[in-house]
Amino acid sequence: MNALIRWDPFRELADVHGRLSSILGRSPQNGTSNQGETPASPDWSPVVDIAENDGGYLLKVEIPGVREDAVSVRMEGRSLSVQGERKPEWSDDVRYLRMERAYGAFSRVFQLPENVNPDSVEARFKHGVLEIHIAKSEASKPRVIEIKGET
Repeated sequence: MNALIRWDPFRELADVHGRLSSILGRSPQNGTSNQGETPASPDWSPVVDIAENDGGYLLKVEIPGVREDAVSVRMEGRSLSVQGERKPEWSDDVRYLRMERAYGAFSRVFQLPENVNPDSVEARFKHGVLEIHIAKSEASKPRVIEIKGET
C-alpha cells in the first residue's frame, strides 16, 4: 500500500534556496559568505514601493531597525542611490534560537526618467520607512490650456 505524502511547496522552495546558497558559498539565512570574506554585492536588499502622480515620484524604502544616520541618499545624473547598513544588536547573555532578519550593508540604485527635476529630491525617515520625493520638471507637468472663443 502506498502512503500519501503531503506536499509543502514552501519547504521545497527553502530546500532549493539552501542548495543554491551552498553552491554559491553563501549562508541562506543572511546572504553572507560562508568563507568569512566580504561579498562584492550588498548583504541584503530592502523592498521598495514606487508611486507616481502628476507632480512627481515617491519611493518608499522599508528599512526597519536602521538608524537615520546609517542611511545615505545620493543623486548623480539620473541615478538615485540609497545605501546604508543595519547592524545586529548582539548580546552575550542571550542565546539566539533563530535569526531571520538580514544584517549588513544594503544598496539600491534607481534610474530615473528624464522628466524629473534632480534638484527637487527630498528624503524623510518615518517609522522605519525612508520616503524620497522627486518632483517632475515643470516642462513635463500636465497643464490645462484655456480655450478662447471668438469675440
